[in-house]
Amino acid sequence: MPKNILIIEDDAEILSVLETVLTFNNFEVTGLSQTDDIIAAVKNHKPDLVLTDYMLPGLNGGRICQLIKTNEETKHIPVILISAYHEQAIALVNFGYDAFVPKPFDVNKLVKTINRFLN
Repeated sequence: MPKNILIIEDDAEILSVLETVLTFNNFEVTGLSQTDDIIAAVKNHKPDLVLTDYMLPGLNGGRICQLIKTNEETKHIPVILISAYHEQAIALVNFGYDAFVPKPFDVNKLVKTINRFLN
């Protein structure tokens, strides 16, 4: 059974690329441009992994990660944070993400990172 990935990315082109690449790599993918209630979204979509951009309208990716990782029902779910703000990656570690992938990203490295948490 394919693993389910929830992507939160507000750039429609990047979201489309991520959905295409991950679907091609045999993942089930749900893409959202934003969410104001990440716990409800996680409970609804039941992802095996969450991939989120940092800069988002409403809740940013750091806060999304923090909410997932501090909730007893969702803290086991790996969260990969993606961002063009590479220099902030060290500061963002306080949000509890499992991996950080800088933009622009190499799709092969991204898939390897995802597989590391799902295999």
